[in-house]
Amino acid sequence: MKLLEAHFVTSAVDARGVPQDGIPHIALVGRSNVGKSSLINALTGMKLARTSAAPGKTRLANLYRLHADGGPGGPGRWRVYLADLPGYGYARGGEASVAELARIAESYFSSGGRVFRPASEPGLKTRPTDTPHRIAGVLHLVDSRHPGLEADLEAGAWLDTLGVNRTVLATKIDKLSRSERAKNLKSFERQLGTAPLPISAAKGEGLDDLWTLIARLSR
Repeated sequence: MKLLEAHFVTSAVDARGVPQDGIPHIALVGRSNVGKSSLINALTGMKLARTSAAPGKTRLANLYRLHADGGPGGPGRWRVYLADLPGYGYARGGEASVAELARIAESYFSSGGRVFRPASEPGLKTRPTDTPHRIAGVLHLVDSRHPGLEADLEAGAWLDTLGVNRTVLATKIDKLSRSERAKNLKSFERQLGTAPLPISAAKGEGLDDLWTLIARLSR
């Protein structure tokens, strides 16, 4: 498989700003500072997404369009949007900021019929709506060093209600020893109901497998 092009397209604050051109979407969901932007940069080999050591950097749904050739399904060109959604579990600016981030995620995922509230904003609520863009899959990023975080468990339970393909990515796996890695991956599998794919944006581990998954979901 060959990546032909990768572009930042837009920052959407609601569903009206999300491209509706028939190209499938794969959403990246995770706690603030889990490494969503770093993963996009590692996948594309470009500094498309801005990264920051401070949590809460992504405040909008940032859309990136990828154009590739080949992969699962044989030769042929295909496109996909990666949607980097605001991180949950943290927001600078107090309760109003948390509510705003939740609203952006709600608007993007409204076709799932459920609204996710970050851990700092209690409660789940349902709202049947309709969204034109097609979500081909969700990449749920969790920090491999911290299994069992309440915000991750809540997000995993909510994502299961959407009826879309969900893959758990255990990021920053290079920061763990071999024994810590085995222990934490087993914990995540037990807690989230699926074996996570270990990922290191810094070292490149797992990126080939992730590209294979993205190509399969997008075609």
